[in-house]
Amino acid sequence: MVAAEAREHRVPPEARGERLDQHLARTFTELTRSRIQGLIEAGHVLADGRPAKASARLRGGELLSLRVPPPVAAVPLAEELPLEVLHEDKDLVVVNKAAGMVVHPGAGHASGTLVNALLHRVKDLAGVGGELRPGIVHRLDKDTTGCLVVAKNEQTLVALQKAFKTRAVEKTYLALVHGQPRAEGRIETLYGRHPIHRQKFTGKVKEGKPAITVYRTRELFEGAALVEVDLLTGRTHQIRVHLAESGHPLLCDALYGAGRKAKGSVAEAQEALGRQALHAWRLAFTHPRTGKALKLEAPLPEDFQAAVGRLRGASKR
Repeated sequence: MVAAEAREHRVPPEARGERLDQHLARTFTELTRSRIQGLIEAGHVLADGRPAKASARLRGGELLSLRVPPPVAAVPLAEELPLEVLHEDKDLVVVNKAAGMVVHPGAGHASGTLVNALLHRVKDLAGVGGELRPGIVHRLDKDTTGCLVVAKNEQTLVALQKAFKTRAVEKTYLALVHGQPRAEGRIETLYGRHPIHRQKFTGKVKEGKPAITVYRTRELFEGAALVEVDLLTGRTHQIRVHLAESGHPLLCDALYGAGRKAKGSVAEAQEALGRQALHAWRLAFTHPRTGKALKLEAPLPEDFQAAVGRLRGASKR
């Protein structure tokens, strides 16, 4: 695997007042301005060790650090990888995505993804949608497990994309969170990228897209809870962000719950998990071709079951 390329540049005094993206494009002429803006948006550009905006005006003298991820293969290759299928017909397939599996190729993940596995299993999938994300209608984070639907033809892809956009698809998750949340709640905010930590998202923005999360507490433990979450919109990291900003980050969420200390059974549960405690448990939608109502459930993975077992055991002592 090719490593990411790291570059550093000290801003000269005469560049004072220049936009960051313009200065980088002028300095690193082999990179287009749009490519540099994408790197900035993804948090790969630091100014004196801190993420910066493309529109930031330079003072002169800053040390700029630029990380350029390795290129991704133009067309993903079919790979024979383990894949648990919950439902399959001639139009679509619903899989139970495993923890640690990236959905589609990207920087640092040119192979071993769900797309690579699907290309091996599904004939002609490469011709559906974009080359890097063939048939992909929605996605799950690398460490999130559970239900994910993939279209096998263009007509189904378009229909499912519309169903997701119009909230005609029911998406229900199970999560283990810190603390003792209320019996139920609805979190509705504007949503966007964090203004400082560009690899993160937040519901505390003045401008952004609407995001709605509804949850019900299924079981309370000592210092933690099992919650059922309905995702009414599909923003990146939405459940993780909304629950964390409500005071109840997911167990083992290194990005949004890093400051949360765990002890006792909660620490034991986190040790059993080793990844963020989020599982796409149920997916319900109308089949685009047959009109049949489909409701698929993905069983809890062993690590999630083990974590729940640790918490239940401690609560019964």
